[in-house]
Amino acid sequence: MEAGTEARRVASVMHVRCPDRLPEDVYRQVLEQLAELSPVVQALPPSAALVELKGSLRYHGVDGRRLGEVLRVRTVSRLGVDVRVGIGPSITVAATASGRITEPGGVLAIDPGQVADWLGPLPVEALHGIGPRQAQVLRDYGVHSVGLLAAVPPATVQRLLGGRAGRQAADRARGIDPRPVTPRALPASASVSHTFPRHTLDGAAVRAALLDLVITLAHQLRGRGQAARGLTLTLRFAQGTTWEKTRRLPEASAHDDDLRTLAYRLIDAAGLQRGRLTGITLKGEDLIAADQVAEQISFDGAREARLVTEEVSDRIRAKFGPGAIRPATTLLRVS
Repeated sequence: MEAGTEARRVASVMHVRCPDRLPEDVYRQVLEQLAELSPVVQALPPSAALVELKGSLRYHGVDGRRLGEVLRVRTVSRLGVDVRVGIGPSITVAATASGRITEPGGVLAIDPGQVADWLGPLPVEALHGIGPRQAQVLRDYGVHSVGLLAAVPPATVQRLLGGRAGRQAADRARGIDPRPVTPRALPASASVSHTFPRHTLDGAAVRAALLDLVITLAHQLRGRGQAARGLTLTLRFAQGTTWEKTRRLPEASAHDDDLRTLAYRLIDAAGLQRGRLTGITLKGEDLIAADQVAEQISFDGAREARLVTEEVSDRIRAKFGPGAIRPATTLLRVS
């Protein structure tokens, strides 16, 4: 048995998948049903959630499968919503299990001693966290199942998928996933603003302020463990008017590069010429949990280097404060 599964000893993590396109108010009611089972609920909008059941198993004196069945009865009878419930010793196992259940609902529980035998025959794309591009690269290399992925040396997986994504995939294929369930109700959006001390026509100053907002917003999202599916840019003008536009990201992200690219497209779409700006607001829209975003493969060495630098910058800001690192192009202050 792998170290990650042995550490938990019991299948106490529940991963719940609701039907797609579930209305937000109904999703909130599902979360309330989960809170009746355990106080440790991690919302994964728009339609999933994690629950840590350790205390509930001791309190009720039943196993995770039984609590999953109780949950299904409650959501169907009270809300008219069936759910798919995966239960396992780790987030990866529980989420993979819920993904193997056909709709409309069901319960699949994997005990710690079953993890390796159960994961092994699954197609590699079934492992939670493996995206389509990653799966294709692994298949091209001859790795078609989770068992084969677990047998490949971790260093080889890192070369195929990239450093961090490769390490995670190699560990999770072996049942190693120490992440805890973290109670969290995610807000739907996050925004940052800048107010110019004087009305400005300076395009360079506007772009520099926008870059500062991008980096601040991205850092805020990563600190919350969130990613944005879209951005909204709002420009405020001296005449009291505003301009606002929203665009979707190709994939949910909290990385500086991705948010900056879209933010610059938004400011270009504004077609600023002689408008005197008084302020800018940048908002991350339709936020989801960062661990719901599959790490996609990048063969861009420069991008990989920037992502490593981003992680280092986050640690520096955590230690010395958010103002410890500023964009080289601006010393403007975010209001």
